Amino acid sequence: MLDKLEAISQRYNNVNEELMQPDVMSDLKRYKALNKEYKELGKIVAEYRNYQGVLSNIENARQVISTEKDEDFRQMAKDELDELLPEQERLEDVIKDLLLPKDPNDSKDVIMEIRAGAGGDEAAIFAGDLQRMYMRFAEKQNWKMELIDAMEGTAGGYKEIIVAVRGEDVYGKLKFESGVHRVQRVPATETQGRIHTSVASIVVIPEVEEFDVELNMSDIRKDYFCSSGPGGQSVNTTYSAVRLTHLPSGLVAQCQDQKSQLKNFDKALAVLRSRVYDMELAKKNEADGLVRKSMIGGGDRSDKIRTYNYPQGRVTDHRIGYTVYNLSSVMEGNIDDFVEQLRIAESAERLQEGVAK
Repeated sequence: MLDKLEAISQRYNNVNEELMQPDVMSDLKRYKALNKEYKELGKIVAEYRNYQGVLSNIENARQVISTEKDEDFRQMAKDELDELLPEQERLEDVIKDLLLPKDPNDSKDVIMEIRAGAGGDEAAIFAGDLQRMYMRFAEKQNWKMELIDAMEGTAGGYKEIIVAVRGEDVYGKLKFESGVHRVQRVPATETQGRIHTSVASIVVIPEVEEFDVELNMSDIRKDYFCSSGPGGQSVNTTYSAVRLTHLPSGLVAQCQDQKSQLKNFDKALAVLRSRVYDMELAKKNEADGLVRKSMIGGGDRSDKIRTYNYPQGRVTDHRIGYTVYNLSSVMEGNIDDFVEQLRIAESAERLQEGVAK
């Protein structure tokens, strides 16, 4: 492992030097790729340096124990060694996890689509609750959430809302949120106090750059129409809303959030590009035999993945059997436990696959 870490450290230094070269700085595609690699390698190198420091301190402590005659000094070294050995094991586990092959999309921004399912008005309200939960989580992560398109529910919430989330390692933390989320509670419209079950579906796809996927503009049909949502005087008076249809695949994306037709076009195109990328990636993985029945990812997006039970204050992730009883905190965006537990489960799966190979 040390040889591999040293090679990574050398590559990290080489990439750093490349990033300062004028020809690299003038090539946006190459610069972005190298900068991404530099950040990813930097996480491993930082832990490697910590690990080197711990190994050095362990060696020094053992040296003191074997050569020092003063019993007080020997005892101090033993106490230090008792702290250092567990830290060595912890760092080794961290580094092993960092060295596992990563999903190349983990560092990308995302397009998140939340849609109300079965449950009528209550499903739309729940979709709005989920959007607020992810907005709070994004704020805690110092991410930026930007509205792309929304269709409001008649009693509140959203029948559908699409947002872009941008920041560090967004897809890596949100990719497990794709699937059906179920809520069990007494709706505000329920007069008999009966508990209802409603659902909302979530799709999280990586937002890709222009050079990640090529779109032929002649394959895209453009339709312009009047916005129907908030927007002041321009609503229903100007054709600022944009709907794009990718004719070869039939995929559709639209945006009416901005007053500017051009800005709506750019947003809709970003969504369409990501959907085409997601579709093509799924086809490629299937052709390469890379599709696997994972406990936590890569499955059917129609699968029920999480239940929010209000009477019991309980949230359960059905993929990993993980339950917490702090629903109010979860709905305020504190979903870190679920993100971490799902990440750990994914790492364990990848590790088992590596052993099997």
